[in-house]
Amino acid sequence: MFRRWTLLAVLGLLPALAIPQTAADTTAQKLTSMLRQFLVDAAQGNAAGFDSFFADDVIYTRSAGVVTNKAEILKNVFSLGPAPESKTTYSAEDITVHDYGDTAVVAFQLVARTEHADGKVSTGNYRNTGTFLRRQGRWQVVAWQSTKIPEAAAAK
Repeated sequence: MFRRWTLLAVLGLLPALAIPQTAADTTAQKLTSMLRQFLVDAAQGNAAGFDSFFADDVIYTRSAGVVTNKAEILKNVFSLGPAPESKTTYSAEDITVHDYGDTAVVAFQLVARTEHADGKVSTGNYRNTGTFLRRQGRWQVVAWQSTKIPEAAAAK
């Protein structure tokens, strides 16, 4: 009987001993989840995913150094169409989120893996940094920078 009461008392204390989740943890989880969903949408050419992810006033610097805006991003998504000769998937590695309240910066390594019709696989690696802004309770990207990692550096 004493053991049962001791066990119940210890179990009753566990919630008090749990480490509380901070707002920064919650923001990091939310933005990481949004990023992963966006990468799925990008692989599928889902324009609605791009429209939701990027703010109307986004400044996007592509890996080629070209600065573009949301209208151009959406135009490119619509013009791509399906590519039956290859399939590309995207993943995010080494994700870092810095939460500043209604602003957050997300940095990560993007891995683009393409399976070609001939069975060959190619991989591209990029470092990406995005600035998210929470407006009216909704997070969206307002600035994005993508930098291609040279193959030699990616292999290290």
